[in-house]
Amino acid sequence: MEALRATYGDSSSDSDTDDFTPPSSVAANSGEKSTSVEHEREPITLPPPPLSLLDSIGSTEGSLDFFATEPGVRVRNFPHVDGNYALHVYIPVSIPLLPKKEIVCFLKRVASAVPNLHLVEADVPLSILCKDDQKLERALGREFHISLGRSVPLRVHQINSVVSLLRQKLQFHKRYWIDFNKWEVFVNDDCTRSFLSLEITTSGLSEICKQIDAVNEVYKLHNLPEFYKDPRPHISLVWALGDIRASLKGAVDRELSKLRAGGCLQNRIFTTKFCGIECKIGNKTHKICKLPDE
Repeated sequence: MEALRATYGDSSSDSDTDDFTPPSSVAANSGEKSTSVEHEREPITLPPPPLSLLDSIGSTEGSLDFFATEPGVRVRNFPHVDGNYALHVYIPVSIPLLPKKEIVCFLKRVASAVPNLHLVEADVPLSILCKDDQKLERALGREFHISLGRSVPLRVHQINSVVSLLRQKLQFHKRYWIDFNKWEVFVNDDCTRSFLSLEITTSGLSEICKQIDAVNEVYKLHNLPEFYKDPRPHISLVWALGDIRASLKGAVDRELSKLRAGGCLQNRIFTTKFCGIECKIGNKTHKICKLPDE
């Protein structure tokens, strides 16, 4: 009933939830070419993108229901169905300038020990980016995301209801500090990709977990899969094909040991303020959380 009220009874919703256009034969809203079942059977291999593309990296490259399997090849996380849009709820995060320079140095050391790493969503090998510190810094200058829910397919008739309920449950929050204080390696559910990430284990963890619970309530009302039972909020910086957690974790631990021995290991990698919550559906971003003025 709550989902139905959100869909039909909430006349105060912002206009960006009321003008979502159903897909046509060309999926202009999704940012991707319309694909049929026959087209999805064989991925099309394209040449790797030029490094000049890094000058225009945005908050999200491509559709959220895609992931890269090798340079130039993208495969869907879930099958394309007409009338479905990829849903992702997240906290946007930007890395401050000074920590960004330190992260660049750390990633270069890890990349020298582990081949075939890629910066998340850049689709350019990390080994190439490491040859130019400025390009790598610019690539790290885009927005990263702390996921508050799984990326899942959403039916077009559910969009208004989901956005409205997310706003009801998440729109008012006090600002709080988020500490990224741990390098960690994660592997996705089917062990096809590994990620080097910055995890939150102290300041901000309890607040984010409460926000995840609120998103889970909305997902549950719409029969969408909930988030992991024991969430570990983080932003992912680097990915690689397959389950390489052993080699990647080993390289990270060795570099951390060197920093510890030199007295350079800090309690946190960087700190940022919670700046709101967004929801991306297809290629459209909806502002969910309205923070009070400071």
